[in-house]
Amino acid sequence: SPHHPSPSPLPPPPPHPAPPHPRYVRWGKVYAHKKNPEMNLATAIEYYEKAQMEYNTKEVDRLMKTTKLDKKKADKLAYVNPELGLEAKERGNEAFRAQDWPTAIKEYEDAIKRDPKNAAYNNNLAAALCKIMDFQGASAACEKALDLDPKYVKAIARKGDIEFLRKEYHKALETYQKGLTIEPDNKACKDGLQKTMRMVNSSTGSGEVDKERAAHGMADPEIQAILRDPVVNQVIQDLSGGDQAAGQRAMADPVMSAKIQKLIAAGVLQTR
Repeated sequence: SPHHPSPSPLPPPPPHPAPPHPRYVRWGKVYAHKKNPEMNLATAIEYYEKAQMEYNTKEVDRLMKTTKLDKKKADKLAYVNPELGLEAKERGNEAFRAQDWPTAIKEYEDAIKRDPKNAAYNNNLAAALCKIMDFQGASAACEKALDLDPKYVKAIARKGDIEFLRKEYHKALETYQKGLTIEPDNKACKDGLQKTMRMVNSSTGSGEVDKERAAHGMADPEIQAILRDPVVNQVIQDLSGGDQAAGQRAMADPVMSAKIQKLIAAGVLQTR
């Protein structure tokens, strides 16, 4: 009978990749442990990186992620130092007086990192950002100041000034009024309110549409909600040539009157 060659043996299965060297993970955990007086998150991250290089697992990935987050938080906390914050603020003030806006911004940002609970530093930052026309950034800095201290009238007045510069007169009116409920004699809020009222009245009387102002108004969710209200639309229709008497009766209601005034201040409703 013919000789059949015997089938060649199957190749051996590929060896499983070795698990990460357990000692790297173990040492990483030791250095990341909060109760360890020698706790060193940077060293822990180095050990986890070595483990990842040998053989990455979900566990090592998770340990790496959480340790990096912990390190970020720890670094932020370690940076806090109100005394150095005050020094950075003074340097910021010097730069501001010299009209060196980029340096002022950098120093005020550093002051905030050094003393994150200080509302005044956010207000200073807002003032510097206004100088480079970054009204969005300035507005965010004011909001942060007011999160820290809701009755900080200086920041409220600055917020109103920014809204005025952005032609968001309906918002500026509200902001200045809010400042005056806290501090009735505040000059910045009083002046801001008068200046905004003058702008609203002069543009309303001119009959011309300020497209930029109207666009800002239309982008405001509160204005959008008022315009979607069928009752408001009926009143607008009545006032602009429909049933004038019904329109006037509706305007006697302070809530309705406030809504119509807000639309006029926002530049989305013209009166003749």
